[in-house]
Amino acid sequence: MDKRPNILFLLSDDQGAWAMRCAGNADVRTPNLDRLSAGGVRFEKFFCASPVCSPARASILTGTIPSCHGILDWLSGGNLPSGIPGMEGMYGYENETKPIRYTEHLTAYTDLLHEAGYTCALSGKWHMGDSLHRQHGFSKWYTLGRGGCDYYNADVAEEGRISFPKGYVTDLIAENALQNLEDLAQKKEPFYLSVHFTAPHSPWEEKDHPKEMLDLYRDCEFLATPDLPLHPRQVKTCPCGTGERRKELLRGYYAAITAMDRQIGRLLDRMEELGILEDTLIIFTSDNGMNLGQHGIWGKGNATFPQNMFDTSVKVPFIVSWKGKTAEGKVCRELFSHYDIFPTLQELLGLSGEVRQKLPGRSFADWLFAPEKETDRSIVILDEYGPVRMIRDREWKLVLRYPYGPNELYCLENDPDEENNLYDAPSCEERILQMKKRLEGWFADYADPDLDGSRQPVAGSGQFDAVGKRAKGVDSFGPIPETVVCG
Repeated sequence: MDKRPNILFLLSDDQGAWAMRCAGNADVRTPNLDRLSAGGVRFEKFFCASPVCSPARASILTGTIPSCHGILDWLSGGNLPSGIPGMEGMYGYENETKPIRYTEHLTAYTDLLHEAGYTCALSGKWHMGDSLHRQHGFSKWYTLGRGGCDYYNADVAEEGRISFPKGYVTDLIAENALQNLEDLAQKKEPFYLSVHFTAPHSPWEEKDHPKEMLDLYRDCEFLATPDLPLHPRQVKTCPCGTGERRKELLRGYYAAITAMDRQIGRLLDRMEELGILEDTLIIFTSDNGMNLGQHGIWGKGNATFPQNMFDTSVKVPFIVSWKGKTAEGKVCRELFSHYDIFPTLQELLGLSGEVRQKLPGRSFADWLFAPEKETDRSIVILDEYGPVRMIRDREWKLVLRYPYGPNELYCLENDPDEENNLYDAPSCEERILQMKKRLEGWFADYADPDLDGSRQPVAGSGQFDAVGKRAKGVDSFGPIPETVVCG
């Protein structure tokens, strides 16, 4: 390679793979994601490593699994110190006592990019501990203090300080990213720019989003998602509803996506104006999937207790475009995961730096240029959320909940919506044994026994300290969430 490309990494928050027009959703308006897809490759079967934000984000960055990096749930602590003026009373701040660098024992691909001469910049959500200070090779750092925030009340961490700028947080993140583009385009060395939006994460109320975006969906019939009774294990902490309440929430969710899409369009336009679009590899994905009524669930993996591993929770949007290099307007139907991003960048960019952890992923670089390429039929995807683990191939999915269950087995070929649990079917006993053996062997290879989520009391209600030997002698996880019990 004569010259390494710039990289623009776009990350949404809680966006289901189904929530793009180019993925077949006629309700949502995503002209710029559709434009990106038309100029690149959209991966139809791409999966997160854990169906909740912080573990999934750490797996993207480090190329490994939660039971190796030690972030097993979304971080309700470890992001900020206590006592910051202006933070009093903000949701979740009561769990913030000290910043923790959860992933400092591992190599991130941004560490390798930095070593290779890239300038690395972050605009947007981090939510992997210690929001105040730059980590893993980043030299530009504009993020959110707690990880999550209200759309009009963001606590921004920049240069070691917290501020409270006015404005819609999607626009604030985009403005910082646009300024970073201007600065980075002036330099001779290649750059890596992560733009991590909080959209379309809740809240989705009328007051939380611009009227202009909400008005686009006033007359929407919302036919792309089912209107089902609430799942019997739906947790109370997730906004949920049926009938008119369902429409209100979907309106807010889609408005957040369209507002983000507009800012992505501004970034693409500015790169064209700067003359750097053809020199830039663009990746778009979400941290995890999302249910907005699918299975009667509202939320992701922790929207139910015990946690769920439905495809709608673990499948994510994934688009890659490199103008003039990648295939254009193509769909890849091969199975890949977020932990495959690290080895793909290693191969594409020739990154040869030392990696401290063992990487479970495989490169999908070839599929960027030949999306129809077939591979070994035995390829599987594995996911985890604390004591809940999943193994999935093209035809079957096994979900194991340690130590007590309930467990699930689905024949995806005949039951793509995962409605018929075959775990107790006598005819499936041998298949379950084979899949269980493969799953447990894989986790034995890649998990750190001291950080193994199957041995931790992960309930989906947040993690506010390190685990294993890194813990400080306090309970690291919150209480078991309450559920909505439906008849």
